[in-house]
Amino acid sequence: MAGAWLCVAATMVVLLAFALSTTVECRTRNYKFNVVMTNTTKLCKSKPIVTVNGRFPGPTIVAREDDTVTVKVVNHVKYNVSIHWHGIRQLRTGWADGPAYITQCPIQPGGVYVYKFTLTGQRGTLWWHAHVLWLRATVHGSIVILPKLGVPYPFPKPNKEVVVVLGEWWKSDTEAVINQAQKSGQAPNVSDAHTINGNPGPMPSCLANGGFKLPVDEGKTYMLRIINAALNEELFFRIANHKLTVVEVDAVYVKPFTTDTILIAPGQTTNALITASQKAGKYLMAVSPFMDAPIAVDNLTATASLRYSGVLTSTAMKLVAPPPQNATPVANAFMNSLRSLNSKTYPANVPLTVDHSLFFTIGLGINACPTCVNGSRVVASINNVTFVMPTTALLQAHYFNISGVFTDDFPSKPLMPFNYTGSQLTSFSTNTGTKLYRLAYNSTVQLVLQDTGILTPESHPIHLHGFNFFVVGRGIGNFNPNKDPKNFNLVDPVERNTVGVPTGGWTAIRFKADNPGVWFMHCHLEVHTTWGLKMAFVVDNGKGPNESVIPPPSDLPKC
Repeated sequence: MAGAWLCVAATMVVLLAFALSTTVECRTRNYKFNVVMTNTTKLCKSKPIVTVNGRFPGPTIVAREDDTVTVKVVNHVKYNVSIHWHGIRQLRTGWADGPAYITQCPIQPGGVYVYKFTLTGQRGTLWWHAHVLWLRATVHGSIVILPKLGVPYPFPKPNKEVVVVLGEWWKSDTEAVINQAQKSGQAPNVSDAHTINGNPGPMPSCLANGGFKLPVDEGKTYMLRIINAALNEELFFRIANHKLTVVEVDAVYVKPFTTDTILIAPGQTTNALITASQKAGKYLMAVSPFMDAPIAVDNLTATASLRYSGVLTSTAMKLVAPPPQNATPVANAFMNSLRSLNSKTYPANVPLTVDHSLFFTIGLGINACPTCVNGSRVVASINNVTFVMPTTALLQAHYFNISGVFTDDFPSKPLMPFNYTGSQLTSFSTNTGTKLYRLAYNSTVQLVLQDTGILTPESHPIHLHGFNFFVVGRGIGNFNPNKDPKNFNLVDPVERNTVGVPTGGWTAIRFKADNPGVWFMHCHLEVHTTWGLKMAFVVDNGKGPNESVIPPPSDLPKC
């Protein structure tokens, strides 16, 4: 055990500079996360924030495919805490998935919990974040899963790899922001800045803030492991005068393609190669929001710099203009370019038959609230069900057969069909409940996610825990079950764990329910999750212990 901890310590030292080392090898990776309050300065203003190990963003976890990872989390703050390992399949280990009241009760102040999971058949970039309240605004970090020893990347090996975490920053305490919104029944304040590796770059209120700097050597190639850790906004990413070759999304290899703009939704990751092929100088790195609906967003651009070695500090920066906030063609061009690698080594095993054909409408609503400003509150729903979080973790209720915690009657389609994207829509009230949809082990699922125009159409990044899925189709308007499936890509669709449902449109995904347990599905816009745009699947055990949820660990937190 001492050797394993020494291995991790060596890795962590390297990661402080956001440069990844592949020289330290272990089969078990052990980490300790101390959740603490830290004073930090952003936008020239100091405030205390919740962090892991005093770092923002938090520490990077580095492991190899099929390694086992253990993370001891100690809660030193006044809030309940849980950590989600976003994109990790958690095969039969749902107790380590992390969403509070779904797979575990949260870690209470002063509490400790050890997460243990194996990275079975996964390699690439993922991330971890708090999964309770709005703590993930500052409690997040990257997960780098290297290929097995001796297994090369299916693209030219870069000279260096760099983690780039994109986020949002509020001057106010984020818990106060959402609590005030909940009391008023209205939308919360948007963030005050976007960040790149925890720094917004020069801002009108903080001109001395230089921002993140990426040093490069002429002629060398770098792999950027880009993570969108923002709470509520899809983001564009650009670097002046440089092209980016996308080689992976959500820890799955894709057919490489070159672009000058990456679109990345909250929860998603993208690996892209960039070659320092330009004239030596300084080049602007820009991150800006994408929103093609009339929704208030933080419209400030975060900046950093790519700097060639030997260039003087006084050298003028080569600039790049971010796409317009409503640049739907740019967003669509990126999403339409994504295809699974689908090689002999990395096949795209798309389910070709469907056991469960589901149709979920997603969107907003208005429910009565006598104590709110207008006598009502904004809510969100799936199939008109606003999800109510239980007080007992759903996985515990499922595993121990505790009755009264949830029902398994989540509707497979809207109970009242309507013109989902019609312009005449104003507002609907929603039903409330803790409803799950039950799946047999190894059954196959096709799920069509349909945006609605209730209040306003809006893009929704939907994240499914416990599974990867194939994005077999997407379109604008109402999904047509007779015509649209004829155009589904069942050969090389992109494989993801988080997918954007386009504004006023739909996305179709397929997956196999080969992971027993209870698995959360929700919008990764944190405000929509708070409002109830979430549900869960309960996947029954298969045959024998290898197809069943493992028993819970002895230190599983209690509610």
